[in-house]
Amino acid sequence: MDKFGFTLVKGRRIDYDSNDRSIAEYVSAHEPSFRICIECGCCSAACTTGNFTQFSLREIQILLKRGENDGVRDKIKKCMLCGKCTLVCPRGVNTRNVILLIQEAFRKNIKNAV
Repeated sequence: MDKFGFTLVKGRRIDYDSNDRSIAEYVSAHEPSFRICIECGCCSAACTTGNFTQFSLREIQILLKRGENDGVRDKIKKCMLCGKCTLVCPRGVNTRNVILLIQEAFRKNIKNAV
């Protein structure tokens, strides 16, 4: 059978019940503006670090809200805390505080303790 230049892949399923959303819950409890983020990408577009590396605050927030924390620890370390993301956010999310809280949650090893 001919493969028309593509192959089928397994479906991507997010199992919210088994994923660990404790870090997202910790951040939401300490920075309520995290909940109103619409993942529009303005923060990532304005990010100086994101222009030179694979850093994307939008991706990090999506992963945390899904409970997919693997890899976020290393990605969040790239942030320079310059604050450009906070300035361009149309929803007024305090992204600098969100980043600091994510780092704090990893430092404290937050797991289902919120």
